[in-house]
Amino acid sequence: MRNAIKYVAASALLASAAATFAQSQPSEAPHNVLQLSASGSMQARQDLLVLTLSTTKEGEDAAQVQAQLQQALDEALTQARSSASPRQMEVRTGDFGLQPRYAKDGRINGWQGRAQLVLSGRDFARITGTAGKIRSLTISQMAFDLSREARQQVETQAQTEAIEAFKARASELARGFGFSGYTLREVSVNSQEMSPGPRPRMMAMQAKGAAFDSAAPVPVEAGEAQVVVTVSGSVQLR
Repeated sequence: MRNAIKYVAASALLASAAATFAQSQPSEAPHNVLQLSASGSMQARQDLLVLTLSTTKEGEDAAQVQAQLQQALDEALTQARSSASPRQMEVRTGDFGLQPRYAKDGRINGWQGRAQLVLSGRDFARITGTAGKIRSLTISQMAFDLSREARQQVETQAQTEAIEAFKARASELARGFGFSGYTLREVSVNSQEMSPGPRPRMMAMQAKGAAFDSAAPVPVEAGEAQVVVTVSGSVQLR
């Protein structure tokens, strides 16, 4: 009876060791797996304008400089809010802050600060017209972009194009290697928007200066944005 118990225990130990050995062995590398990628792209007219207005103040007293910035920003906000409209022209404040100004001996001899107001939306005429009426701030930057709805629309189209290109490429390569088809193993989808960068600050300020006296809208013109979607992954040839 004792010998039988020892035999059973030894068998269980061998079975456990065999299972552990099998788990520790590296899995066999997959065969006939192909890595590939394909892209789709769509262009769309930029329908969102982001206009940044700002002012800088400096003086010996920090509180006085801050008060001047606050007054300039309050005046601009009052003017801008009267023309605000959801998605057509939205108003928000940007950077607001002070920093010390140092003399040659390293001591603080004054303060300088900056305040910003950002107008953004689809109604270019409303935005530029409002910016032209604001006297306490000047335009420091303008940029164009795609609205969320426009980006989603072109991204969906580019994604469909990329998926179809991926499937066609996978079928073509499978036939080229002598296989009848493939099955999808894993895939990733990435999108990227490529568009002109922000307009140079000097150009924007010159445009504002030209229209300042008459409070006329600043001339702007949007460009084209390109949305690129890339589908990449692996397929099992069969």
